[in-house]
Amino acid sequence: MSAALEHAQWTELLGVSNYDHIVGSGIVIGILIAVSLKIKNHCSNNNALVPSEKFSLTNFFEFLTLDFLLNLLTGIFGSEDKARKFLPLLGGSFLFIFISNLLGIFPGFYPASQNLNSTLACSLVIFVAYNYLGFKEHGVGYLKQFMGPVIYLAPLMIFIEVVSHLVRPASLSLRLFWNMFGDHLVLQIFSNLTPYIVPAIFIGLGVFVSFLQAFIFTILSSIYISLSTSHDH
Repeated sequence: MSAALEHAQWTELLGVSNYDHIVGSGIVIGILIAVSLKIKNHCSNNNALVPSEKFSLTNFFEFLTLDFLLNLLTGIFGSEDKARKFLPLLGGSFLFIFISNLLGIFPGFYPASQNLNSTLACSLVIFVAYNYLGFKEHGVGYLKQFMGPVIYLAPLMIFIEVVSHLVRPASLSLRLFWNMFGDHLVLQIFSNLTPYIVPAIFIGLGVFVSFLQAFIFTILSSIYISLSTSHDH
């Protein structure tokens, strides 16, 4: 049975049709809520400060957010306090995209990141957030970042900066969409040609690409926020 036929049967069974990316988003959000509740219960335990010797879902997410992402954001923002301030937004974006990407590896599931509406929505959240944070940090002075270093170049720089800022959400969304679309398409093709062994290689590659695309999205988003809130302009 081809992957396309199996996908069609699953979507027909679930009755999601053209709204399957919404169902995929709901599944990811449900997973994140369940994990959050589990971590909350773990932290309320008196022994929460003592790390478990065994691998667990809680340990994995704590490592991913508090160790990996927090250290990464600290290097970008220059301080741990500022990194912690933006960790909920950037960490939430990373986990949502990463798990959405992984969802496409399982037959019958349609990842939200393979739909342009979903990737554009994620990008617009970052676009609105970093501009809001820029105005919150600098007030009306945030607009000076669009005017360039010298006043006589301001009209040209304003045009260039406005276009540059408008391109950012399009670039974020299209990069994520096309990379995940291509990755899952390759996996589907090779699964149809050789149902054994070879698809396992591409599943491993798919996991790596899923992580890499979430990582790139988070890095670019954190750079945009860092630039908008910086006082070095």
